[in-house]
Amino acid sequence: METSKRPGGRSARVRDAVRQATLAELAERGYQGLTVESVAERSGVHKTTVYRRWGGVEGLISDALELARDEPWPIPDTGSVEGDLRGVVQLVRSGFADPELGPVSTAFVAAAVQDAAAARALHEFFAARHEQSAEVVRRGIARGELPDVVDPNEVIRVAVAPVYYRLFVAHEPVTERDADRAADAALAAARAGVL
Repeated sequence: METSKRPGGRSARVRDAVRQATLAELAERGYQGLTVESVAERSGVHKTTVYRRWGGVEGLISDALELARDEPWPIPDTGSVEGDLRGVVQLVRSGFADPELGPVSTAFVAAAVQDAAAARALHEFFAARHEQSAEVVRRGIARGELPDVVDPNEVIRVAVAPVYYRLFVAHEPVTERDADRAADAALAAARAGVL
């Protein structure tokens, strides 16, 4: 996949237009309904340019994830590791429940199951989000709420994993209580030195 050689200019505008069109198409049609042709039409970029630069649907998804990877995420700061960790898990839950963001996030996961490049891009996206979110655990360690041997990224992974399990394996809804319980379980494991 070719990437932009310069930070501004036409190439950046094209990439942004295609990315916005990809996200809009995913929100409306999901992964199965995403086509290069619909992204090209919505973005105003000729489909041969889209095919040449992104290769296909998987390239569009990978690029959208790559651009989203470094965007800041609103990390909670409630003053306690319990409140912060619950807040992180609630952000994940509410993101999938959101009528606009949910279908896009679900499409990213569906693409990753079916395509190696999309899977790599999703892995890198999650790694960046986990690193950002791990700040709540690092603050908890600094305040003495958790032992300093805790792996902050692992606490985040363990806290959010039940949300993904319920949504994508068991196909169950995730309530606020479910999300809080997942955060509390990860916190208990961290306090016990398991993580």
